[in-house]
Amino acid sequence: MFGIGMPELIVILLVALIVLGPKKFPEIVRALGQGLREFKRALSDVEKEISSDTDAKPRPPKTEDKHETADSTPKNVHKPDSTEGGAS
Repeated sequence: MFGIGMPELIVILLVALIVLGPKKFPEIVRALGQGLREFKRALSDVEKEISSDTDAKPRPPKTEDKHETADSTPKNVHKPDSTEGGAS
């Protein structure tokens, strides 16, 4: 949990209890818990929406690239040799 072990967590909670007092501490912890719960719920709703959007839209089929690059030469075309038909 963020690199914090159980002993460190207990020390942090004890310091928070001393600083906030026994009356405010439970209220603040409860509010933090509710906020965390709402965040997790919103996150799961977004994940569900994204997964339903990707499932609903089929991807177009892959097509082969029909465009040839400048470096490629079609296989049925004969490349002229530099010695053939050239002017001297």
